[in-house]
Amino acid sequence: MTTIPLRRHDVTLVPESARVIIRPFVPSSAHRITTILGRALALSETEAAGELDSMLGEFASRHLDIETPLLANFDRVLPHIFTHRPLTHARKLLIGALFSGEYALESAALFNPSIVPHPDQEGVPEGALRFILSLRATGEGHISSIEFRTGLVDRDGGLHLDPISPFVALPDLNPNPSYKKLPFIVKLHEMGFENGHASMVMDALGETFTRSDLNRCVLRIRRETRPLTQDLSNTLRCIQWLADSNYELHFSAKLAMSERIIFPVSTNESHGIEDARFVRFVEEDGSVMYYATYTAYNGHAILPQLIETKDFLHFRILTLNGTAVQNKGMALFPRRIDGNYAMLSRQDDENLFIMFSDNPHHWSDSTVLLRPTEMWESVKIGNCGSPIETEAGWLVLTHGVGPMRKYCIGAALLDLHDPTKVLGRLREPLLSPEGSGREGYVPNVVYSCGSLLHGRDLILPFAMSDRATAFASVPLDELLAALQT
Repeated sequence: MTTIPLRRHDVTLVPESARVIIRPFVPSSAHRITTILGRALALSETEAAGELDSMLGEFASRHLDIETPLLANFDRVLPHIFTHRPLTHARKLLIGALFSGEYALESAALFNPSIVPHPDQEGVPEGALRFILSLRATGEGHISSIEFRTGLVDRDGGLHLDPISPFVALPDLNPNPSYKKLPFIVKLHEMGFENGHASMVMDALGETFTRSDLNRCVLRIRRETRPLTQDLSNTLRCIQWLADSNYELHFSAKLAMSERIIFPVSTNESHGIEDARFVRFVEEDGSVMYYATYTAYNGHAILPQLIETKDFLHFRILTLNGTAVQNKGMALFPRRIDGNYAMLSRQDDENLFIMFSDNPHHWSDSTVLLRPTEMWESVKIGNCGSPIETEAGWLVLTHGVGPMRKYCIGAALLDLHDPTKVLGRLREPLLSPEGSGREGYVPNVVYSCGSLLHGRDLILPFAMSDRATAFASVPLDELLAALQT
């Protein structure tokens, strides 16, 4: 057995409960809403101003901008306000605060990292590399979101993280995103809505259309169709659900990377955005797009989705299409192979699959690539992020689950020209849970969503027991030698 040496970096990211956002805190009962509003409206202007000053004195310093979300939550209950007199700005803020609450994004865990080169390498010392680290943050109710960090790998392989802001901020949601008609129709058909009702909507739209175009079309059909059958109502609701699942986000360039948070937006991810696997993808013309596959979870079912960004300021969130879009752990190769996109996936919750497509948004055919062979991976295997190109082949980090639900990280080597060919696999884990890293929300787990090659070192960020994140470096030459033995 060959033991591959690991360099463990003295850097650990642990959950920080003080990093909070403001979320709606609105009762489901209309009676309770009006009762709370009544108490706020009964205050004199002086009393309302005093209560607001007290609240701001306690909470304003915890947020970059506290007024915008408070006013947004005031707007949520505006239909229930039973007075016609004008409300002062102070009273609106106070009412907004009554229907707001802080949410600690990472109070439970900060884990499952992936790492990619930063799109901006200006000013980086020779031999060093600036990177972006994505993390799954989990808070109350096990709701997961995506956080980011930046840092530098120096020429000697040392790891340095940039200071982390105490503040976090949500992006602006594009209220009128655009859609492409063909993939929209394909996804509707996959969902079982290949019917005349769907055609009634889609035939009236152009090859590209906006959300406002779609809303006008749906509203017209609702008004003009009598009776409004249950089938038609279900189809219209599904069409709008699908549109909600494809959206665009924009962050201000003034925000530090650690202040940018991607929090669930659509209903299909209402319980979390899980395990984003980011990859720097280089097209055949040299253009670069950062993709990330992630798992949307609504509390009952999962749905693989795709993120696209070029600058980590503007993001497109898209549904994936095709019969192979299922289960968890999809990871895109960083370039095309023989003109096709390639993806690792897990179709059956046991084996690791590979699939190819001429479209990064549509995946249909998959083939088993790796099956469990060793005892430490005998329950199931999956990937730990996108494959990494080396001169010897595609390096794939895997995770294996064995006795007592212990997760270990392994590795495999695939042929560069035909990645369906497996050239080698580690017989023993590359990294296993040990020491205090065994303890956490889910004990006995090491897991990663993506690593990075820097010179002849593999930089491997990894989660420890679904709680915190640590870092290791692996000598590439020794790892390749072990894989080719």
